[in-house]
Amino acid sequence: MTDDAIADRVHDLMGRARTDLAEMVAFESVYDPAGPAPADCARMVDWLQETFTEAGVSDVEAHVTADGSQAVTGHIPGPADAPTVLLYFHHDVQPPLDADAWDSPAWTLTERDGRWYGRGAADCKGNIAVHLTALRAIGDDLGVNVKIIGEGSEEQGSGGIEDFVPKNPELLRADAILILDSGNIEVGRPTLTTSLRGIANVVVSVETLSSAMHSGMFGGAAPDALAALIAMLATLRDDAGNTTVTGLDSDQVWTGIDYRESQFRKDATVLDGVGVLGSGSIAEMVWARPAATVLGIDCPPVVGSSASVVPRARARINLRVPPGMDPAAAQDALIAHLHAVAPWHVRVSVEREAIGAPFSGSTDGPAFEAISRSLSTAYGTEVVQQGQGGSIPLCTVLQNTFPDAEIMLFGVEEPRCLIHAPNESVDPSEIEHMALAEALFLRDYGSAR
Repeated sequence: MTDDAIADRVHDLMGRARTDLAEMVAFESVYDPAGPAPADCARMVDWLQETFTEAGVSDVEAHVTADGSQAVTGHIPGPADAPTVLLYFHHDVQPPLDADAWDSPAWTLTERDGRWYGRGAADCKGNIAVHLTALRAIGDDLGVNVKIIGEGSEEQGSGGIEDFVPKNPELLRADAILILDSGNIEVGRPTLTTSLRGIANVVVSVETLSSAMHSGMFGGAAPDALAALIAMLATLRDDAGNTTVTGLDSDQVWTGIDYRESQFRKDATVLDGVGVLGSGSIAEMVWARPAATVLGIDCPPVVGSSASVVPRARARINLRVPPGMDPAAAQDALIAHLHAVAPWHVRVSVEREAIGAPFSGSTDGPAFEAISRSLSTAYGTEVVQQGQGGSIPLCTVLQNTFPDAEIMLFGVEEPRCLIHAPNESVDPSEIEHMALAEALFLRDYGSAR
């Protein structure tokens, strides 16, 4: 088929894509390994098996992974001696959070101002719609072997798929891996994500007294655990907002596309008059340098607090680690830093949480060149490269398991999607363009090698 013929087929399939997405959004597939899986997680898997089978995928199977979530696999045989492409997605979603903050029901796909709203509409069920639409559109013109892998606990980062991949290499082995769990820098501007920061979280606890003591009788001399913790946390950034963990470099340079401050302020919903952080460019601060963020603090709430010196407090710190930095060493540095800056000889203990390695994707090779051409053709403009501040630990597992494979990240999750937030949405034009790009890639990659 010609490019135009494939584009026409993708366009004609957009009604089916909307139906697919509406059915997927209706599944409340929020997986949490700490409790029993909701029935909708299993229903979502059943739907994937049925729908991918209908789209031409053979032997679509569900596999229970180490954390109890289900991975979905399948394959389509292509021409003899053709390369193999692995298509990734995840089928779990974030909880909807504050239901009152949604302008339409979170579990009902709703069209508004040209966008489709609903939890998972972009992350990552919109990307599943891309895969299905591309496979239906390309049909018998497939020029490669295709495999699929769908993850069931990505939002929890609980490790089921990271355990599954190295134990099932032949089931997933591929020459090119398309990770559809990212997005363009803005709607209509095709973007490949070529780097991901890793993660190294800790929980730090401070203790000073055996019990809370009256602030009038003892305050001033009695060591305040909350004040000590605040002082420690304040050392994680300098006056400009740069992360300042002793032993961690924070002067890395980003050489890809620039992230305009005006666009970032809009994407990040920065309030008027409030400054952005750091002495580097926006791209360097969010894609190339370490960033420490205080995720939460355990201490007395304002409502109900008493006039007492606080005896103990703790905080959870999220440390994002750029490519080229060892996350274990970064976690060690953060722990040493917290002990070193603790005032008044307070008692400090630090609990390590799971770490995830940073990732650098393919930036050359036949698959990279083929997907770049396909995206450029689909969008009618050149592809740009960006980083991503978030972490996808599976990428590093895939890279280690299949070191010769080219791994590319893209997808429908541009900034306006508000993934993880209330009123998540997707621009349907992104589904259409991404599906066209993927279909062209599945047609052409085999002959590009």
